[in-house]
Amino acid sequence: MRLHELYPFAEERASRKRVGRGSGSGLGCTSGKGNKGQNARAGGGVRPGFEGGQMPLQRRLPKRGFKNAPFKATYEVINLDRLVASFEGKTDITLEDIYARGLCKAGASVKILGVGEVSVALTVEAHKFSASAAEKIRNAGGEAKALEG
Repeated sequence: MRLHELYPFAEERASRKRVGRGSGSGLGCTSGKGNKGQNARAGGGVRPGFEGGQMPLQRRLPKRGFKNAPFKATYEVINLDRLVASFEGKTDITLEDIYARGLCKAGASVKILGVGEVSVALTVEAHKFSASAAEKIRNAGGEAKALEG
């Protein structure tokens, strides 16, 4: 038996509620909606948050704070071990090279993180470097060039 073949037993399946089918059913006559009124009508009821004309709670409370999310700087992160593996035998790694290899989306801001080891002197261009990544690149005799923007 497969996952898509599972089904509930017949006694576990709830039958559909049939309303307005005679008084013997228990849901005849007004179909469980009571007598008259807005909620008894088709499409009846009020919208969420409506308090009968009283000023609703969401309008009584003051507005506070602001959202800074649209202005947040986001970076595509690349670890050193992945960078070294992708550019085997190459010492100068530019931002265009990173985009061309598909390590991140073209035009994205790139941050290099320090997971992994560097054994050769690399010259790496990126928008940002973590402290450990920059230190590992410099210790191997390379250079970490941080770009503007």
